Amino acid sequence: MLAIAINGSGGPNVLTPIETEKPVPASGEVLVKVAAAGVNGPDISQREGRYAPPRDASPLPGLEVSGIVEVVGSNVAAFGPGDAVVALTNGGGYAEYVTAPAGQVLPKPESWSWIEAATIPETFFTIQQTLVERAGLAADKTVLIHGGSGGLGTTAIQMTKLFGGTAIATVSTEEKAAYARQMGADAAINYREEDFVERTLALTNGKGADIIVDIIAGSYANRNLKAAAPGGHILQLAIREGAKSEINMGLILMKALTISGSTLRPKSAADKTRYASALKQIVWPAIANRRIRPPRIRTFPLAAAADAHRAMEAPDHYGKIVLVTEFGVSL
Repeated sequence: MLAIAINGSGGPNVLTPIETEKPVPASGEVLVKVAAAGVNGPDISQREGRYAPPRDASPLPGLEVSGIVEVVGSNVAAFGPGDAVVALTNGGGYAEYVTAPAGQVLPKPESWSWIEAATIPETFFTIQQTLVERAGLAADKTVLIHGGSGGLGTTAIQMTKLFGGTAIATVSTEEKAAYARQMGADAAINYREEDFVERTLALTNGKGADIIVDIIAGSYANRNLKAAAPGGHILQLAIREGAKSEINMGLILMKALTISGSTLRPKSAADKTRYASALKQIVWPAIANRRIRPPRIRTFPLAAAADAHRAMEAPDHYGKIVLVTEFGVSL
């Protein structure tokens, strides 16, 4: 099969098309013939050498796919050959075939295309794990979402609205602001033109955000403390601006704030199975009745994964990027 390997650590040029053997599903796994594979921030971090895969995971990049089940391993009853699915993989999604634990596989939503469906697993599993389960997303919560026009950001916006909460997104351009509002944001703050702390406080009558979803860190860390409501919860999901920050611990103390960090990939199979079950109950019906909508998508052929990464790292990027296999083109 064709797959994409990471040849050393560095820029997009280290992503190398290779010919390799199809994987064989172990007990409890399914083999998926990949139609499309989503591109995500953790893939870029892995390529740069900053996010090593777990020891038992594939060293190939790619954490989410859509496709058709080709083979099931032993002890798999929920799926069979020919089933249309989406899957959160443990790596190896940038390929024509990939294995995934059956508990991380869900039926492909009928109303979404193969390309649209490939954008679901990584971001929705992450937001279920963090915003919903860990931070207690509810109808009375105001959520400040940094990177509000990206894949993770728009998923957080849509989940916030699905639960009845208020979503405030930060973005870098008016075009991205319009997109965030289109995806359901109640307000969009262009951080190049407005201070997101002052604007968040103004939008919440001085209270601040109950939950903050942050992928930036660096200079944002202390500002998030100022923008948070008393008893607020800050979810640190990435550190694009750097891991080191100087913060005012007094704000954490006096506001009784919670700061939690989390990455999805090292979570146990049991945890990921639980997230999948929750998504099937909550999100799949919302997709069917169009309360959850597909993001803006750009596509690239699987062999052009390096170009896809360049596009994702460009300043004008927003929405999701998806790699399409020859099989996916034929569907």
